[in-house]
Amino acid sequence: MLRLKLLWVPRCLPRTAGVPGKTLCLRKFASSVSAPGNASTRALNIFDRNLKRKQKNWAARQPETMKFDYLKEEVGSRIADRIYDIARDFPFALDVGCGRGYIAQHLNKETVGKLFQTDIAENALKNSSETEIPIVSVLADEEFLPFQENSFDLVVSSLSLHWVNDLPRALEQIHYVLKPDGVFIGAMFGGDTLYELRCSLQLAETEREGGFSPHISPFTAVNDLGHLLGRAGFNTLTVDTDEIQVNYPGMFELMEDLQGMGESNCAWNRKALLHRDTMLAAAAVYKEMYKNEDGSVPATYQIYYMIGWKYHDSQAQPAERGSATVSFGQLGKINSIMSENKKSQ
Repeated sequence: MLRLKLLWVPRCLPRTAGVPGKTLCLRKFASSVSAPGNASTRALNIFDRNLKRKQKNWAARQPETMKFDYLKEEVGSRIADRIYDIARDFPFALDVGCGRGYIAQHLNKETVGKLFQTDIAENALKNSSETEIPIVSVLADEEFLPFQENSFDLVVSSLSLHWVNDLPRALEQIHYVLKPDGVFIGAMFGGDTLYELRCSLQLAETEREGGFSPHISPFTAVNDLGHLLGRAGFNTLTVDTDEIQVNYPGMFELMEDLQGMGESNCAWNRKALLHRDTMLAAAAVYKEMYKNEDGSVPATYQIYYMIGWKYHDSQAQPAERGSATVSFGQLGKINSIMSENKKSQ
């Protein structure tokens, strides 16, 4: 088994992707450097990225990290399945926001030659799972990938991009480092994720405190995802949704697992403290509204899966406008039309 365990933390790089002559210090997770498409002028500052790094580092230091890995391992395996559906091998691949290597552990060296893993949490990189693929671990922000243009045949990302402040920039960076005819396969949480927890907390806080604050981070809508991928330069897009439902004994066990996953809220407008009475009321509301027949409570995780390709001349092109020989109204009679055409020939 060949494994290159290198935690690469350069203080400054000679250039920023897409901005020749600029330098980027990876220790600063800021959004002040220009990127392809001038993304810095449109970025929102929703999440405390430094807090998210601390949360992920804390989660990676826990003695029973595998106890909380069930969801990320499941999504990682589904991304791996999509990679295997593509009939080609990938000499150089990149995992953006890899965590403890939830995708890498499902890949083999026949499909991926060498895998670069990036994450903002150094402890996650140090404790990543063993794999038969040669690994290079790089401490880097998803919005500031320290790689040259056209570097990778494959880029993957699993349950990480929902925490970036500038998703358009992150997608543009991914497109930038892909080789022509390279593919990006990613997964991120959707808007209906944890709707049971969100509703329970809002109802309890409104009743006990006369109003509510956001306790679940905002998510991207599926309607916007295809547009963002297209604007980043990807073509031949595929976006689909899936739901994973996990049952817990109660609301507090769910919140404990979210903390163990490193998925606690890090939005700047989060409420720092919830009163004990409000928490107990929210747990009771959760049970009353959503409990299963066995007394457990469900938590729904909505997952968006996305696939996009970087343009290359060898890719199939759409037919010219007006070149169709059959109208949509005739599609129901397509078999008879084809038979008539054969007879006339």
